[in-house]
Amino acid sequence: MTAHALPPVVDAATWEHRLQELRAREKAATRELDAIAAERRRLPMVEMPDYTLEGADGPVRLVDVFEGKRQLIVYNHMWSTGQEWQCPGCTAFTSQYARLEFLDNYDAQFVVVTQGPIEEALAYRERVGNTMTWYSTANSPFGTDVGAPPGGGYAVNVFLRDGDTVHRTWHTDGRGTEQLGHTFGLIDLLPYGRQEQWQDSPAGWPQSPTYSRWAKSKDIAALYGPDAAGAR
Repeated sequence: MTAHALPPVVDAATWEHRLQELRAREKAATRELDAIAAERRRLPMVEMPDYTLEGADGPVRLVDVFEGKRQLIVYNHMWSTGQEWQCPGCTAFTSQYARLEFLDNYDAQFVVVTQGPIEEALAYRERVGNTMTWYSTANSPFGTDVGAPPGGGYAVNVFLRDGDTVHRTWHTDGRGTEQLGHTFGLIDLLPYGRQEQWQDSPAGWPQSPTYSRWAKSKDIAALYGPDAAGAR
């Protein structure tokens, strides 16, 4: 970062003009996202087998993960068996979701599913202060079948229940998950943005190696885990 890493200073009228130009593009992007969401609602779906996952109270059929709701969002958490600290990106991403009761009004449920053994998964959930419901697919092909195999990456999958039959309606992974969280949305509003080397920024803007500013899993545990100041 240089001593002159500042946007140019202009008069209010010039600033307002540039802001309106940018806003036109932002509004167009919003309308495009609306159109994408409309197309998502028109996607076909595929019927799923009757999978059995592992929960805190033992084996659970996939249809029962819905807990009576018709719609289900699953975050497939990356997992390295036996490791004390799991993927910091997944840990940080799921730490955003402390209050999910609003989904009740939309007949929907949001859970975490991981390839980790259920005992390890629940212990990690407690260690980092996560409040979502967790399940394990360690003894089921479910994770592999929805794009999150053992040793693989993270993903988001959405399902729709019709009676006792479950259908898969949507899937994304990688940066496709960003729209589901608020952290990058807030950071991208800042003048310096994410400050990662891959970003298109003016010369002299602060930039660091990708991921270097992300919170580590241990840091998240310190903030939200059982030993954090003011812990639940």
